[in-house]
Amino acid sequence: MTIVTTVAPITSIVANVVGDRADIIGIVPEGTNSHTFEPPPSAAEVLSGADVVFINGLQLEEPTKELAGANLADGVPLVELGDATIDPDQYRYDFSFPESGGKPNPHLWTDPVLAGRYADIVLDTMVEVDPEGEATYRENHEAFSELVDEFDQAVRTSLETVPEENRKLVTYHDAYAYFAETYGWTVVGAVQPSDFGEPTPSKVVELIEQIRAEGVPAIFGSEVFPSPVLEQVATETGAIYVDDLRDDDLPGEPGDPEHSWVGLMRFDFVTLTEALGGDATALRDFEVRDVAPDEARYPQ
Repeated sequence: MTIVTTVAPITSIVANVVGDRADIIGIVPEGTNSHTFEPPPSAAEVLSGADVVFINGLQLEEPTKELAGANLADGVPLVELGDATIDPDQYRYDFSFPESGGKPNPHLWTDPVLAGRYADIVLDTMVEVDPEGEATYRENHEAFSELVDEFDQAVRTSLETVPEENRKLVTYHDAYAYFAETYGWTVVGAVQPSDFGEPTPSKVVELIEQIRAEGVPAIFGSEVFPSPVLEQVATETGAIYVDDLRDDDLPGEPGDPEHSWVGLMRFDFVTLTEALGGDATALRDFEVRDVAPDEARYPQ
């Protein structure tokens, strides 16, 4: 079988459930702005040979979804994991994803609890598509669920060491709205507007004033979205500027243990914990691993 996926964290989650029962092909290159990514013509051929397609949904990959709709064979499921995970009343909106724009924040995978639900949906889909592989899928899913639970505990242990008054997030691109809700943090603001350009001077001034009022000790940039504006905000407020958070670009190279959904999230949560005055020992001691062979193709 051939399974087509979009962003790398989803590819990794699918690979952990599916293992070696299918050829898994990611479409969105790592380090790319997935919100604006336009699939190349060659993606149409990949999609035409798919037996299943998993995308994040919540309007993250609309060009890829449209291309899939035009090229998938009849009856091939196109699974939008985010839409199947939360209801509209759970959608999060913010400066980067205003409700007036009609697009909710799509970054569910940065919340380990919701990422576990992604795996549940992958399991149900694969059992229906490939009943002969049910035992393999269930075994892999059980192991991945245990990994997520273990990771969630390490996350909670580390986050609890962050002083309560520091559990506030200012980022360039708001990829942590659902994480914040689950773990009791506050998203103070995000710099990047909904058109993925640069914020207006008035918005920058508002954010600077808010950061000062909240006493935010550190602000976080994105590896994919370098921002001199955020550096300016840090200088104006005296906050520490950390510029290497990863939204969907997995650490390391394909084949490395760290090149995985859990490797990505451990990197980000260690970064958040330590920059905001906490102790990330529990996360650093956590063993990053896949529960099934990950031979998926991750475009670089």
